[in-house]
Amino acid sequence: MKKEEMSFEEKLKKLENIVKELENGGVPLNDAIAKFNEAMLLANDCNKILENASETINKVVKNDTLEEFKVEE
Repeated sequence: MKKEEMSFEEKLKKLENIVKELENGGVPLNDAIAKFNEAMLLANDCNKILENASETINKVVKNDTLEEFKVEE
């Protein structure tokens, strides 16, 4: 069974929580490195989702039609 993918909003919220935790300090170095790596993966995923959404919107605007409007994650 495929692991359910987090939504964009869930990924962004998790990223924000990691950033807050790292900014507050007090995280042991090894944990901070692991959290930083997780944050970078989440940031890359969010960026890809936003790029896909932007491309889709540009297609709709260019073609002046809603038929091609599909959000791909």
